Amino acid sequence: MKTVDGRPWANREDLIEHSGYSRATLGALWRDRRTNGHPAAHDIDGVMHWDVQVWDAWFTEHCKRPRDLSRVDRTGDPDEPLPPAGQARVLGVDPARITQYTKNPPPEWPDPVHTEQLTTRTREYRTRAQLWAWVDNPVGGFGTKGGRPSGPDPKKHEAKAPDPRVQLAAEALAALPGRKAGEVAAALAEQHGQSVDTWKRLITQARKLNQQ
Repeated sequence: MKTVDGRPWANREDLIEHSGYSRATLGALWRDRRTNGHPAAHDIDGVMHWDVQVWDAWFTEHCKRPRDLSRVDRTGDPDEPLPPAGQARVLGVDPARITQYTKNPPPEWPDPVHTEQLTTRTREYRTRAQLWAWVDNPVGGFGTKGGRPSGPDPKKHEAKAPDPRVQLAAEALAALPGRKAGEVAAALAEQHGQSVDTWKRLITQARKLNQQ
């Protein structure tokens, strides 16, 4: 991270470490800058950099944006693996969008819990719990305006069924003080499976809980 006139400026790698989110997530936010208002980048030594204070202020407001979750189906077994058509029904979208997400995933789109190799393509399965967590994530999910979704309050759902991986992340942070988020995430990925990016997101959640 560089300092210019007393202000910190971060390149993409710095933002990954600063925010705890993956390269894919930050790349998608930058890709959609025309619609989400992402701060402009400035060239420093031939590399794109962002004013960290400006970026933090934008990101805080971005996470507060209202979203239309009224079509999300909150019923059913949270742990049931669903094929793309089932994922589309839970999210209340056309199945073609799930196919699009596989090729060009939106921010924080969850890793599949199971894949099935077909003749011409790979079918990815995700659970309802993963999809609910994704739409409730202020970085992921849908970006259109709207009120609270119908059905059970998502906050109540989260209180009843906390993600056990967040607790694993919190325990790893306590056991590895001073280690960078990426290093802790790599250790968790090796021990428990799933991607390093997924564990980085869970580490961010664990840190936020510790600050409450």
